[in-house]
Amino acid sequence: MVRCTECGAALDVDEDEVEEGEILPCPECEVELEVVQTQPVQLNVISDDEDEDEDEEDDVADDEEDDDEEDSLDEDDEDES
Repeated sequence: MVRCTECGAALDVDEDEVEEGEILPCPECEVELEVVQTQPVQLNVISDDEDEDEDEEDDVADDEEDDDEEDSLDEDDEDES
């Protein structure tokens, strides 16, 4: 018997029918669970917070690239003076 790591609900999962990386929804709390191991089946909650963190990191990286471009433009302006 496999249980949801978020709410503890029992999930009907057959070890022979799931693959690592497969996403399963919890019928009780509706959280998405990723199969991280098949023998025995182990599940991890896929958190929206992780996705938001990745988006924020991408935004920071984009901002840093924009700052670098502005700095190089400023240096070009100084060279022309």
